[in-house]
Amino acid sequence: MMQPHPIPGSRFSTEIRAGLTTFFTMAYIIAVNADIITDSGATCVCNGGADDPMCDKNDEYDLCLLGVQRDIVTATAAISAFASLLMGLASNLPVGVAPAMSLNAYLAYQVVGYHGSGQISYQMAMTAVFVEGFIFIALSLLGLRQWLARIIPGSIKVATAAGIGLFLTLIGLSHSAGIGAITGDRTTPLALGGCPEEYLSPDTGACMSHKATSSTLWLGFMLGGALTAVLMTFRVHGAMIMGIILVSIFSWPRDTSFTYFPRTVAGDSRFEFFKKVVAFHPIEKTLAVQDWNIGGAHGSHFFLAIITMLYVDILDCTGTLYSMARFSGVVDPDTGDFPRSTLAYCSDALSISIGSLFGTSPVTVFVESGAGIQEGGRTGLTAIVTGLCFFMSIFLAPIFASIPPWATGGALILVGCMLMKGVLAINWNYSGDAIPAFVTLIFMPFSYSIAYGLIAGIITYIVVNGTIWVVRTLSCGKLEPADYEEKEYWSLRNDNRGVQPWFIRAAKGDSKLWRNKDDVIQLQTQDPYLKGGQV
Repeated sequence: MMQPHPIPGSRFSTEIRAGLTTFFTMAYIIAVNADIITDSGATCVCNGGADDPMCDKNDEYDLCLLGVQRDIVTATAAISAFASLLMGLASNLPVGVAPAMSLNAYLAYQVVGYHGSGQISYQMAMTAVFVEGFIFIALSLLGLRQWLARIIPGSIKVATAAGIGLFLTLIGLSHSAGIGAITGDRTTPLALGGCPEEYLSPDTGACMSHKATSSTLWLGFMLGGALTAVLMTFRVHGAMIMGIILVSIFSWPRDTSFTYFPRTVAGDSRFEFFKKVVAFHPIEKTLAVQDWNIGGAHGSHFFLAIITMLYVDILDCTGTLYSMARFSGVVDPDTGDFPRSTLAYCSDALSISIGSLFGTSPVTVFVESGAGIQEGGRTGLTAIVTGLCFFMSIFLAPIFASIPPWATGGALILVGCMLMKGVLAINWNYSGDAIPAFVTLIFMPFSYSIAYGLIAGIITYIVVNGTIWVVRTLSCGKLEPADYEEKEYWSLRNDNRGVQPWFIRAAKGDSKLWRNKDDVIQLQTQDPYLKGGQV
């Protein structure tokens, strides 16, 4: 394994401080990821019957979910530790790696569905994640990963991130995985929630009365949301984890209106585990549960899940890695690449497959790594320190497993807020770019599906711009939109200097496809016929 090497301007003490900063900005993922994956039901089997088809009030099922939550707490901490250590050692980049906030929501609420009501089983979903990781390794080694990310129109890319932000915000506001501010209703898709449990409709989950009176809603909103937002405004590192911890501490005393340990069967079980404080909880219910029987009616959903996770993860990891590498000052200004990029991609891909064996969703590079880089982190030592912190958190499973959903709901909303800044990069000047981006943006939360949002946006882009291309072609360029000159550049070529990837050059009959980028550019300069990416 390659060891991190010194980079000008880096200092040992600074790297340690940066690694700690990165961990505290990422640590919320342990509790949030556990809550989201647990909502899928994982390996628990619901036998609620007609009166309770989703097993929302089933003590036996609730106890099973508690075991799943504790498993996922351990799994999240373990895979985050492994992936961050591997990234630091292999790529020498100061970035932390953990389960992706977008893909865990897609897997839990769309692929597996709330309490197993989705398209495929949790076991088959873990198989899809396992396969996805090895496909990523192949794409990385063949050089396809960067190219695949670049051929997607730019406005669709940034709209995807913003749409995921809205999707996470919707989850953070919901009753099942957030502060409970919104619910469904009989007459409207969404309605104001925030009522105590006894006023929830057993049929629709809507508040029949006493809206916005729940003490957990206001505790989560004021401390987990508003206070955290103020701390973030003052650029306090670890603001999210501070808000989560504060709400959790208020929720731990028993016999209060907002306790996480009510005197019920599930509440008593939670409290007994919480009292251990320091303990190692082995992964029992979600370890290596892959189901390889992917034929039959679920086959199409299985492959759709793989394709969607591939696409989202390509955009997410590639974009974040480049951003963090550029922020840390290691990107080559001439080539636009950074050292050991292939090793970085392969590290991420291998961690995805290993994480599926633990029972969790795909991992990716976290944008919160920017906090550590801002503190001066420049080498892989920052990532190694972050990984060691995640490793130590494995033994604090009782604490992380006792963080209530209304403590993490505010964090989800704020993460969604940070992702929304991508809308500024959408090309609003040209309708052919803006409309598909907007469709992508709104379909993700409104269809409650990242996959459907991506599909809707891409189809809209093809239909709108394909029609414009046909009209321009048939009219010999005389008929075109007034704002056509504002259209963003899009090309199948590999970079802005017209160099196509090796597999396209091979398809065109290039007998020396092993030539690197600089050799191709030199040939284009010498021979006018080869300009424009024809090599």
